[in-house]
Amino acid sequence: PELQVMKLTLNVWRQPASQSPGKLETYALDNVSADMSFLEMFDLLNEQLTAEGKIPVAFAHDCREGICGSCSMMINGQAHGPWAGAATCQLHMRAFKDGDIITVEPWRAAGFPIVKDLVVNRGSLDRIIQAGGYVSVNTGGARDANSILIGKDIVEEAMDAAACIGCGACVAACPNASASLFTGAKITHLGMLPQGQPERDTRALAMVEQMDIEGFGHCTLVGECQEACPKEISIDVIKKMNRDYLVASAKRQEPKAATAS
Repeated sequence: PELQVMKLTLNVWRQPASQSPGKLETYALDNVSADMSFLEMFDLLNEQLTAEGKIPVAFAHDCREGICGSCSMMINGQAHGPWAGAATCQLHMRAFKDGDIITVEPWRAAGFPIVKDLVVNRGSLDRIIQAGGYVSVNTGGARDANSILIGKDIVEEAMDAAACIGCGACVAACPNASASLFTGAKITHLGMLPQGQPERDTRALAMVEQMDIEGFGHCTLVGECQEACPKEISIDVIKKMNRDYLVASAKRQEPKAATAS
């Protein structure tokens, strides 16, 4: 069968540097195959711009397999575009039709300063993880899977939270620019497992407090985060994060027992 091709109009955010003003620029793009991924369509646009002697659009990407979380684009007002459970690199042009106008912008959040065009600095998420998103015990070599018995429901819940790729779509979609889904996923992932128990309290305190330091907004359970998440992580992880943080805060404020003289 004949390959379906489209002609599109792209409104793309162009900003030469973080402190420079930016604006939407319009480009006409022809011969776009319906089988292309969204990022391959941008490759085609950049080839056209380069041939015209213009500066290509800067956008972040790496694995192009929905694993690394780099491909952060707001497409027609939706983080990662119209397909649920998919990152931008997994979105294909068959989601659009000939003649469509597509507006592409970077993540919009105080915690994600723009570097150039569609590229934002998501280092704030790395700093939240560095604040406590790890298990600091010497676990040695790999152990047999059955040596630590964990219930199937707990394992599945921990693994669902661990699926987070740190793309920041939850922040971009949230009207408050909250990073609670991301932080909740990281806290829940480790807090559900035996290896994560010794530092459960300090982890919750450190990561939530770092999230606030980074300038992210507060969660009001709007739910847009879970709708935008390419791994479809539930906002239940926010409930677990809040519980762990409140428990840890209460323990921190408890007065120490008087020492017998």
